[in-house]
Amino acid sequence: MGVAYSVGEVDHLFTFFVQWSPDIYTKGNKKHCQPRYLLGEKQQNHYLVVENKVAVMSKLLNNSVNPTAIITVKDSKCRLSLCGSEDSETEEPEYQEESDDVLVLSDQSLLLDDQHLQELAAHMPARTQGYPWQLVYSTAVHGSSLKTLYRNMAGLDSPVLLVIKDMHKKVFGAFSSDSFRVSKYCYGTGETFLFSFNPDLQAYRWSGENSYFVSGNLESLQIGGGGSGFALWLDSDLYRGASFSCPTFHNAPLSTQEDFIVQDLEVWTVGN
Repeated sequence: MGVAYSVGEVDHLFTFFVQWSPDIYTKGNKKHCQPRYLLGEKQQNHYLVVENKVAVMSKLLNNSVNPTAIITVKDSKCRLSLCGSEDSETEEPEYQEESDDVLVLSDQSLLLDDQHLQELAAHMPARTQGYPWQLVYSTAVHGSSLKTLYRNMAGLDSPVLLVIKDMHKKVFGAFSSDSFRVSKYCYGTGETFLFSFNPDLQAYRWSGENSYFVSGNLESLQIGGGGSGFALWLDSDLYRGASFSCPTFHNAPLSTQEDFIVQDLEVWTVGN
């Protein structure tokens, strides 16, 4: 449970923490020299999330601060818009270091098991937490066609998870901050990352060297670039692919071989 305060009250609250427990919030204690809070801003909504001891905090502040809402830390993460990727195009987001959560799928996946889902959950941006993942495209259901993939994603404005299994049974893919579409220019944000299972999850985040996140046309879909090849490339039939190391993610090739054949492919999107 947490208490949400306006931004203008943050300094007052921090001063109170220092006076109340100087042994915890003074410079002499490096481990706890800052109070545990999350400060977020979305449009005109400003809030501070303070973990635990809600009742004690309210009493000790002597009503000098009026909380505007009571929310949990998890709820505060879910308040971030699923479609807010344009607001932070050059910023690398914060990710949770550890998680006991598992991605919840609305349909049965042919490629991801429970272990995959648990490992992937720890790398997902906070704005996707608490929402179910819906299958938007599958070669097993919709056939092998990049045009069909684009058509199924028309009108979507949410993150997507691309999962591939090659003919050598290796599973890999990418999380994209934006849904796939035909575009003349690259799109996406620093939330975008690559992954492969070897058999444990290996994740490759944005390096910051360039912004060649995702680009697509009717002939191919490309993720990452700036070097001798794309981090992930798929042809118009979603049958042949390639994966090379690239500056965008400083990744190792994701597939068993740099050129691979797709056995199955799925794309999942977050819905609320």
